Amino acid sequence: MEGAFTNVGNHLVGDSASAINNEGDDLSTLDAGESALDSEYGRGNLNGGPRRRRVGDDDETEPYDDDDLESVASQAVNGGTAGKAENAGQEEPVELPAHACSYCGIHNEGTVVKCLACSKWFCSARGNTSSSHIVNHLVRARHKEVQLHPASPLGDTTLECYNCGTKNVFLLGFIPAKSDTVVVLLCRQPCASMGGSGKDMNWDTSKWEPLIADRSFLPWLVSTPTDQEQMRARHLSPQVMAKLEEMWKDNSSATIQDLEKAANAGMLEDEPNPVLLRYDDAYQYQNVFGPLVKIEADYDRKLKESQQQDNLIVRWDFGLNNKHLASFTLPKLELGDVKLAVGDEMRLRYSGELRPHWEGVGYVIKIPNNQSDEVTLELRGRGSSGEGGKSGGSVPTECTHNFTADYVWKATSFDRMQFAMKTFALDEMSVSGYIFHRLLGHEVAAAPMKTPLPRKFSVPGLPELNGSQINAVKSVLQKPLSLIQGPPGTGKTVTSATIIYHLAKMNQGQVLVCAPSNVAVDQLCERIHLTKLKVVRVTAKSREDVESSVGFLSLHRQVGMNDTNPELAKLMQLKSELGELSSQDEKKFKTLTRAAEREILTNADVICTTCVGAGDPRLAKLKFRTVLIDESTQSAEPECLIPLVLGCKQVVLVGDHQQLGPVVMSKTAAKAGLNQSLFERLVILGVVPVRLQVQYRMHPALSEFPSNMFYEGSLQNGVTMQQRIRREVDFPWPAGGGGPGGERPMMFWSNLGNEEISASGTSYLNRTEAGNVEKIVTRFFKAGVQPGEIGIITPYEGQRSYVVQNMANSGSFKKDLYREIEVASVDAFQGREKDFIVLSCVRSNEHQGIGFLSDPRRLNVALTRARYGLVILGNPKVLAKHPLWHFLLLHFKERNCLVEGPLSNLQTSLLQFGRPKVAYRGPQRFQMGLSHAGGSQMGMSHAAGSQMATGAPRPMNGTSRHGEGQSVAGYIPDDVSSIHSSALGGSNTGGAPLPQTQQQQAYPHVFQNFQDTWPNLQPHARGAQPPRGAAPAPPSVAGESVATDLTSTTNGGGGGVPGQGGVSLAGLSINDLNKQASLSQSDKLRRYVEAQQREVQQAPVGAGRGPVNRATLGDEEDARSVSTSFASQVGGFRGGANVGGGGGYD
Repeated sequence: MEGAFTNVGNHLVGDSASAINNEGDDLSTLDAGESALDSEYGRGNLNGGPRRRRVGDDDETEPYDDDDLESVASQAVNGGTAGKAENAGQEEPVELPAHACSYCGIHNEGTVVKCLACSKWFCSARGNTSSSHIVNHLVRARHKEVQLHPASPLGDTTLECYNCGTKNVFLLGFIPAKSDTVVVLLCRQPCASMGGSGKDMNWDTSKWEPLIADRSFLPWLVSTPTDQEQMRARHLSPQVMAKLEEMWKDNSSATIQDLEKAANAGMLEDEPNPVLLRYDDAYQYQNVFGPLVKIEADYDRKLKESQQQDNLIVRWDFGLNNKHLASFTLPKLELGDVKLAVGDEMRLRYSGELRPHWEGVGYVIKIPNNQSDEVTLELRGRGSSGEGGKSGGSVPTECTHNFTADYVWKATSFDRMQFAMKTFALDEMSVSGYIFHRLLGHEVAAAPMKTPLPRKFSVPGLPELNGSQINAVKSVLQKPLSLIQGPPGTGKTVTSATIIYHLAKMNQGQVLVCAPSNVAVDQLCERIHLTKLKVVRVTAKSREDVESSVGFLSLHRQVGMNDTNPELAKLMQLKSELGELSSQDEKKFKTLTRAAEREILTNADVICTTCVGAGDPRLAKLKFRTVLIDESTQSAEPECLIPLVLGCKQVVLVGDHQQLGPVVMSKTAAKAGLNQSLFERLVILGVVPVRLQVQYRMHPALSEFPSNMFYEGSLQNGVTMQQRIRREVDFPWPAGGGGPGGERPMMFWSNLGNEEISASGTSYLNRTEAGNVEKIVTRFFKAGVQPGEIGIITPYEGQRSYVVQNMANSGSFKKDLYREIEVASVDAFQGREKDFIVLSCVRSNEHQGIGFLSDPRRLNVALTRARYGLVILGNPKVLAKHPLWHFLLLHFKERNCLVEGPLSNLQTSLLQFGRPKVAYRGPQRFQMGLSHAGGSQMGMSHAAGSQMATGAPRPMNGTSRHGEGQSVAGYIPDDVSSIHSSALGGSNTGGAPLPQTQQQQAYPHVFQNFQDTWPNLQPHARGAQPPRGAAPAPPSVAGESVATDLTSTTNGGGGGVPGQGGVSLAGLSINDLNKQASLSQSDKLRRYVEAQQREVQQAPVGAGRGPVNRATLGDEEDARSVSTSFASQVGGFRGGANVGGGGGYD
């Protein structure tokens, strides 16, 4: 056989394996700039915590467009007439061979690979995507096995592990044999990690490299098509490929023509209407959110029903309640498309030959963790009665093989969301008039609540409150609608419990307390119980047997402990002993149980349940005047609406929109805005959240960066450095002083190892970082740190799984110690803390893509989990390309905490960072206020309610769309980012040119040279100060620049001062913005200011604001780089009022 290699058994034998090594040295991994594996294909947060899908991380977020089809020839997808070839000097249609690429039609035998799961062929060309066609298909279709073409240089080889035979190409890699004449294919785990013992030891496993690099098979394995071949091939956009893959799921023989016909017939799904800021009425509200909830429900159902897993091995046991327990491993759980949680319902079927077919349904009571990968299912029915099976008689406990498991999808949560929206629209008594209009976004005045404030705000059983907590409690008790922002470690749960105590004592009626997750509800319920209030925890029927710290407070337990009804107690005992009751007794039992539940609920002071649980029929007839929703920023808005429509007149939303948001599985629904919480929308509308400002969790050195980057430097430390130093822990922190741990128990350890695709094909891992994580953990063990005090955070499930296995296999301590360490995703750690946190960033590739690591909210959560020490492992060369990580790395470097080298001899890194290509897009939804007086630092006023900027300008049509106008602020041009102590606003009221001296003062010093460029440009003057005590003018919102009015006037300062200081982009034409693409930030700024000056001069005084044509905005990046955050920095005062609501003029 020709070529450098021949196929001998499972060996790839060649004349020179060193040639392979040379070609394989320049390995790069997935182009995460597209990050399609992060969002389109599923994320790597799969370890029991909520899995979150991010939107906007890849280049495939654009909706499918018919224009994509117009650029594609009407050709068969797999064989058939497809394309034109030169034949005798003429172009004639030719019949493509069966092995032609199903995407582009390329059919060179050395460039195509057959997918063994669907028998389709794909090539290694990239086309319009950053990944090869074969890898693109494998990831999208969840396929993993391939075969080379018989006519390829390596023959019809099926790629598999030489040692164990696994065929998962995402696990496979190659190792050159020591003889330098043979290349061996081995899987990453367990064979390569264990040295391949069992067949041959004639290879060096330390040289193992993956077969897939840079989203393509290595070129010595699958050749890259020539430029001529690629030019003559079909060119499909990523959107068309995605739609084609979807069609293949239903029709494996679908073609491009079928896709085109579906598009022309309107069979392809249209993009749903995006969520709005304001709604005309409740019917419009329902018409917008209703379809989004349905899209999410359909997506969730499709995912769960497609996750059948066969050939399971089941281990049987009995529970304490005499119910059958089935334990088994779900191999597909790593894919992460479905979040498996305790209480979920699953169906187990037996299809073997040892006994008749059997089928049973049960609830998940245990999910995989570090100790075990098993899922445990508790079947319905009891013991030997056989009722655990729906069909086939008794439970087949004598059988262990040939079982199938699938998910039972329930529409309960989605139905309750839809019902809540219907109730909101039809029932006038569902919420008060004020809450009704505020939820719709209408600006209405609240009737003052004449609530007598308590003399003492701290309550028995809970810690004493600090000043910001007292301020939050005081503010909430007197308002019908309140938002409380609780940054990490600021005592949000204690504050919420205190508020609930006062509301229950002061108001007539019960308080309904909700949260999106059962864990959050249990934590808050436990704190409320300490105040001696009567608390009832309402859980779903499916979770009544799940262990909980507040199980004694649950409704069903309180019914069981109720001794006022001896007849009910007798029936309960009888049912417990026999497992069932007669039909007459069962009917009587249900009647007595319902009556007991009503009595307990009626007499309770506080009822705690999840947001979805608030739709429980047992609560339907109750009215709750006051509702508090904790972790409301993690709930989708329709989910928050469920508890609110139970008669709410006073609502308190607690959360932090700077941390992770709602879980939305459907990318379409998330893109339309379903992933925006009600809390966040209300903030955008101008409802000012009260921020808790004293953190009690982190060492002061650990809180410094999150405070400055995410909370404008407003976080104060409630703990001292001495309280957060563990002197007995001998760990090589680079910043010395104050004993072991030093003044700064933190470090960023530079790791330059490459990332790899995980076994699922949808996640990532980094073996270098995983090995160093084990070394760090071992060092902590030697210093006396207990496993329960260490937490390992990684964004990707592939890395989580690899870290767990690597620690157990490589660690020098007992395996059980390593298994006790919690290794989880960022999402799973939200709301949690550990003494020491190790963060593995994973991403390390040549394309400088970091996927959803770029999400500032995710980084905020990861950095704020540690109490005593934080270790970050990552590739600073890659991470520094992103502006946010650039600032983090500079923060570590300036404090001598950026290190490299072995753990036993860490050295300060001398790595130099270049300036990121784009300015940091801050996570803030608003540009915070700046303090001008005395050149003070950028910060927040500590006055009550001044923590956030508010007052979004209202568009004329009242329907700002999601993502338009209210998007993330913080787009400060690079060369103005240092302006923190100067601010400009308004315009000279008389319209006359300012004196030269005032002109010089009106511009920050870095812009004073602008006057040389624009001699006729009038700088904006600072507006006159309003009288003390006068109401401040509405502050502007960054991100709303396209809807602001340059010429509207205010009464602040007693004169009509044109407001907003040139905040609008309306003066920029699309041509202007297109020209800016090649300009520097300063050039962009000049054009921007000139355009604003022209508009101010041309606009009539007092002209009203009108609708904005989004088409005039041009390139989003350039538009954002000169958007409102700059105006807020250098011209964002209106009538002298501070934009951010705090730190204004005195």
